Amino acid sequence: MNSDLVQLTRAADYAARQHLAQRRKGERAEPYINHLTEVAALLAEATDGGDVVLVMGGLLHDTLEDTDSTYEDLAQRFGPEVAALVAEVTDDKSLKKEDRKRLQVEKAAGKSPRARMLKIADKTSNLRSLIESPPKGWTEERLRDYVVWAEQVVRSCRGLNARLEAVFDAAHETASKRFG
Repeated sequence: MNSDLVQLTRAADYAARQHLAQRRKGERAEPYINHLTEVAALLAEATDGGDVVLVMGGLLHDTLEDTDSTYEDLAQRFGPEVAALVAEVTDDKSLKKEDRKRLQVEKAAGKSPRARMLKIADKTSNLRSLIESPPKGWTEERLRDYVVWAEQVVRSCRGLNARLEAVFDAAHETASKRFG
């Protein structure tokens, strides 16, 4: 039995159940799990499937921030390495949105290599979503501001995986042309 594959499918199942009622902000209101599986796929492709902890982190990266999941639960289910990665990329929701965004830019360079790669994949998925299905009610200025901010976060995460960075760059270029 391949325990990595079992753990990976358990993480996908857990993420889907935790985010069951959540939808993306875009006009299509896609199930939130689509974002999580896209992030995980980007990470799997970038590492040729060689880092199951990173891919599981991609699936679970929003559980602490957006669901009732706890660090302890993640550590028990998926191990301390996965739980620590998810915690490392989790924003402090007690802070104002502007502060959380500023801290992401300021702290990105000091994150672990896995966390930095996860940030790149997350921002790539978010930019793709903005392009395909912009959130209802977002002004052109807000869309443009997100594109600029995403690049600021990713700028400090570079130097780990050229393939992942190239995918981000393509999404960023398209988003910049559309909203810039």
